[in-house]
Amino acid sequence: MDRLPLIVQSDRTLLLEVNNPLFEEARDSLVGFAELVKSPEHVHTYRISSLSLWNAVASGLTPPDMLSRLSRYAQYPIPPEVAAFIDDQGRRYGKLRLEVAPDGHGLWLTGPDPLLLTQMKKHKSVEPFLGEILESGFRIDPAHRGLLKQALAKTGWPADDRAGYTPGLPLTVKLKDHDGSGQKFQLRPYQHDAIRSFWGDGSVDRGSGVIVLPCGAGKTLVGLGAMEKVQAHTLILTTSLASLHQWRDELLDKTSLKADDIGEYSARVKSIKPVTLTTYQLLSHRIKGEYAHFHELDSHDWGLIIYDEVHLLPAPVFRLTASLQARRRLGLTATLIREDGHSDDVFSLIGPKRFDMAWKELEQQGWIAQASCREIRVSLPQSWRERYASAEDTDRARIAASNPAKIGTILEILADHPDDHILIIGQYLDQLEQIQKQLNAPIITGKTPPPEREKLYHKFRTGKIPVLIVSKVANFSIDLPDANVAIQVSGAFGSRQEEAQRLGRILRPKKNRGAATFYTIVSEDTKEQDFAQKRQLFLCEQGYRYDIAHADETGAPRDTSQQVIQFPRGI
Repeated sequence: MDRLPLIVQSDRTLLLEVNNPLFEEARDSLVGFAELVKSPEHVHTYRISSLSLWNAVASGLTPPDMLSRLSRYAQYPIPPEVAAFIDDQGRRYGKLRLEVAPDGHGLWLTGPDPLLLTQMKKHKSVEPFLGEILESGFRIDPAHRGLLKQALAKTGWPADDRAGYTPGLPLTVKLKDHDGSGQKFQLRPYQHDAIRSFWGDGSVDRGSGVIVLPCGAGKTLVGLGAMEKVQAHTLILTTSLASLHQWRDELLDKTSLKADDIGEYSARVKSIKPVTLTTYQLLSHRIKGEYAHFHELDSHDWGLIIYDEVHLLPAPVFRLTASLQARRRLGLTATLIREDGHSDDVFSLIGPKRFDMAWKELEQQGWIAQASCREIRVSLPQSWRERYASAEDTDRARIAASNPAKIGTILEILADHPDDHILIIGQYLDQLEQIQKQLNAPIITGKTPPPEREKLYHKFRTGKIPVLIVSKVANFSIDLPDANVAIQVSGAFGSRQEEAQRLGRILRPKKNRGAATFYTIVSEDTKEQDFAQKRQLFLCEQGYRYDIAHADETGAPRDTSQQVIQFPRGI
């Protein structure tokens, strides 16, 4: 019998052997309740945390389910302290409940354990939000609903919010059975499952939570399906004006809504309609210290608020969201990873994870493009090596990222993909401008006016532009279905969420089920190489493997057919 692939350690880390025949099966079982920490080539390390367990329970897993999965693949018995932690933390979600007060006035924090409720009264962060004792619980001011949930999560006792939601102004929304071009249209099975998980089965009024699906898997359509369930006025928060316009186009193309039903609330237009689209930036903009735009939008009776790319929610919007708990909230994202440590705020204020699906499973079913990932390591020229060696530590990442030898590698990749739709993505504008001069290709940055951006995106979609250079403004919510090659020349240090978003730019299904290729060009033996390995963690967790190639002195990738490795060599 083959050796089992997993070792469960008493500190709640999990070691998973990559070369074991059961590796992929075990990995797919773990991702529902454990987070990948590092991924050297032979053994991957996962971590079980309170938050990962709460999200797992909220999405339908039970502690016995998780223990069963660990036991199925573990070489040795599960340490008792790990089993106890999973059981304890898994049972904590739901031990406290927020409900409508028994007398109908305000809310009620309750639960089956009177001593736990007494314990909450002793927490300095929780006590200010607890009102009079009301049967087996405390009366809660509805205005404190979000702040209380934040405080409870930070004490380690997250509340299951069952207090329900205001219905909002009614609005008839129906999904069409044909889109605007006359093509037959229907939601995919997993999109139905995601909507059902958000809405609930009718026994409990769910109506809040986060749906996790990769870019290209149709998260926008899940949002439209949720609108059809809610049948009420809806506020949609997006990351950019381009994303806002894409949502508007999808609403008009695939629902019964008319142009007069949809409003844009942006810097240039302030129109509030039954369905209104705005951006995070505008919502969190202050005028004389006040969130004037938020207060104007908040005065409308919304039945649903949709947070697109919820992992990018800026801190001010978290504070504002604390006051929106009486409205249904749907978060959409490709990854729950937040580099700023606010994952618990997404959990408590938007809602727990309700649904996710492995990227590779969607790829195997043909819903997203099959993708291969390749990292090409390029040496720094001698003069740049000298600059790098003598630079301050804070400057080295930028020097490595701006390595001019990368241009030779870009040219080689372009030569290998003469008929493809190629995005060149980077972090630093001066680097991108140098690439533009070499290639004479159009470029989109934060300085590009929105009308010009949309014109260039349209030309790229229609094939008039085969190569488009984009800064980080194109990381999110940009629909470029024919893009099938991405070349990442620099990134935001070790950001896993950015890596996921950039691969997502090329994952939309292709004609004739064509494949996609994601290249990352990094400077060898520098901080950038270390950052690249950290960036790849999330995609590795989803089942993607990075081949490694080394460029020659001209920047051209050398033939590495004998030395390709499946994963980065260490973290």
